[in-house]
Amino acid sequence: MPSTGGGICIFDYVLDTHARQNQINLFCARLIRIFAYVMGKPGILYLFPVPMGDSPVGDVLPARNIEIIRSVKHFIVENVRSARRFIRLCGRDIDIDSLSLVELNEHTPAADIPQMLAPLEEGFDIGIISEAGCPAVADPGADAVAVAQRKGYRVVPLVGPSSILMSLMASGFNGQSFAFAGYLPIDAQGRAARLKEMVRRIRHDDQTQIFIETPYRNNRLVAELAAALPGELRLCVASDISCARESIVTRPLNEWKKAVYDYNKIPTIFLLYK
Repeated sequence: MPSTGGGICIFDYVLDTHARQNQINLFCARLIRIFAYVMGKPGILYLFPVPMGDSPVGDVLPARNIEIIRSVKHFIVENVRSARRFIRLCGRDIDIDSLSLVELNEHTPAADIPQMLAPLEEGFDIGIISEAGCPAVADPGADAVAVAQRKGYRVVPLVGPSSILMSLMASGFNGQSFAFAGYLPIDAQGRAARLKEMVRRIRHDDQTQIFIETPYRNNRLVAELAAALPGELRLCVASDISCARESIVTRPLNEWKKAVYDYNKIPTIFLLYK
């Protein structure tokens, strides 16, 4: 529609397709939040996976994740600095300074968590962002999800990379029964007991054992497992999953004892099975 009489018509403004669609999405998201607030409907708690390592956002996350994150204004994050960097990668035109980011980590008092979820009661959506991979899995975000579930809020997990599942998929091990043990104990006695229990579960329960180590001790762990455990057990070492240097190798422990490898300071996950 052309302007007349020297006046300015809104349709005289020409926006590129991406910017126009973005404005429409944001406008609709605001309308939904306003309607939710007026009707007394709580917001949604979204769980946003984060790329692991240097993987480009578009390579590992669906477009839907990006669309949703652009409409969310409140976030619970494991680390503010890395979360801001991730959000910026989701859209250079996102006004980072207008967002509310509160930090939830292993040092956060449990009593502080309900207040972090307060925007949900006002009809605003909240996103949980971890350092890498899927939030709330071996991640402090699980505490916020637990509170949200107790209060009856809607929790929506979004698709994204998980080192636990992706390593299991590529290991060739039992994917019907498995356990993630996190970090092994540091003290020698506790470590030996944990490894003994893992071997028992592998043999008697037919259960894949999954665990991690501090990256600078990765090489030491492989050598330790090869020396301490039965040689016929198989070890899968999955490093830099979904990244350019990804490596996922499964061998019997007696072969790892002779193998040449270097996983020093590389994000790695370990799986044991028979």
